[in-house]
Amino acid sequence: MVTSKTLERYEPIEVASRDEISALQVERLRWTLQHVYDNVPHYRQKFDAHGVNPRDFTTLDDLRKFPFTTKQDLRDNYPFSMFAVPREQVVRIHASSGTTGKPTVVGYTQNDIDMWATLMARSIYAAGGRRGDMAHVAYGYGLFTGGLGAHYGAERLGCTVIPMSGGQTEKQVQLIMDFQPDIILVTPSYVLNIADEFQRQGIDPKSTRLRVGLFGAEPWTDQMRAEIEHTFDIDAVDIYGLSEIIGPGVACECVESKDGPVLWEDHFYPEIIDPNTGEVLPDGSQGELVFTSLTKEALPMIRYRTRDLTRLLPPTSRSMRRMGKITGRSDDMLIIRGVNVFPSQIEELILKQPKLSPHYLIDVWRDGHLDAVAVNVELKPEHRFATAVEKEFVAHDLQHHIKSYIGISTQVRFVEIGGIERSAGKARRVIDKRPR
Repeated sequence: MVTSKTLERYEPIEVASRDEISALQVERLRWTLQHVYDNVPHYRQKFDAHGVNPRDFTTLDDLRKFPFTTKQDLRDNYPFSMFAVPREQVVRIHASSGTTGKPTVVGYTQNDIDMWATLMARSIYAAGGRRGDMAHVAYGYGLFTGGLGAHYGAERLGCTVIPMSGGQTEKQVQLIMDFQPDIILVTPSYVLNIADEFQRQGIDPKSTRLRVGLFGAEPWTDQMRAEIEHTFDIDAVDIYGLSEIIGPGVACECVESKDGPVLWEDHFYPEIIDPNTGEVLPDGSQGELVFTSLTKEALPMIRYRTRDLTRLLPPTSRSMRRMGKITGRSDDMLIIRGVNVFPSQIEELILKQPKLSPHYLIDVWRDGHLDAVAVNVELKPEHRFATAVEKEFVAHDLQHHIKSYIGISTQVRFVEIGGIERSAGKARRVIDKRPR
């Protein structure tokens, strides 16, 4: 694992002054606002309806005058009506795997693809990757942006890429042992599934050559980071992105500090808003993350509401601001008997239990007129023979901490090891059976 010494930067802009970054943002925002107004009917109509024009933008504070963009706007303009360039200039299309309604379609010009690859290379470099490293990509390929985003970025950096994709967990272990990669790029929940397979095969995950992992695509806690780092003896680095903005590589932690993903502010302008009122909040405040793209050609986004709840933090290892851990989403928050609950809160408490594995599933249902919650958990393999009394103690302790820290009463159910579904992508954490 890396020492505390400061590592060199991939590009000079990463250590530019705040004034230089702000001036660049103003210049690029002027271009972006005019670009969408001239080329996207949806934005022209929305700006006109709000009584704003690109000429009204002169300082960064002026951006709050412009309307928000939501996922529904993308669905309403499905498939290509949000594109700001002729479809013939779009060299690649990705789409979300949305569970309801139409998928969210995103497009890229060649310049967009090049910018994305460069930002992913910058991210991998910040995480400790270097030219000549071997990178094992276990994010899904296809319409999901994770696999190809990681792939192109690793190639741009000069890595040797293993395009494994997700699934085939036994083969993941085989190739990690045979090819001896230095870097793994994968969701945090799936790397724990890979760890389970190592242990099932009687192989110590610490015996690999892996040095660093870039984990994203789902919220994860510092307790899960500690679990991954202890299991593999690697640096576990948080990378953030979303397809509507570019894909992975919107922000990434620096391995020397691991204190929150650095937002690449030369390409994306962040805001934090009150999710209920839309009011822009000062740095350090908890709220919903909003992005405006600064350099995208095919699908610029103006004040896109990510629904991710976090806060903006001051710079440390780079001169750009950081984002705090995602604590949940404003649209997947559970309300249990009037209490706001995020799965990540429960995950954090599970991971503090030394006998419990990080795999869990939350069941929510209606018991009469009241909400009921059960947390399904697994013991770690080394505790599989725990007695009924020991299990009862663990369950009672977890229930007590959930009640104390979150404020809801829960059942705790033990399932057999491997009984909770493993995922090669984003883990399913909640089954909500309550009537809609």
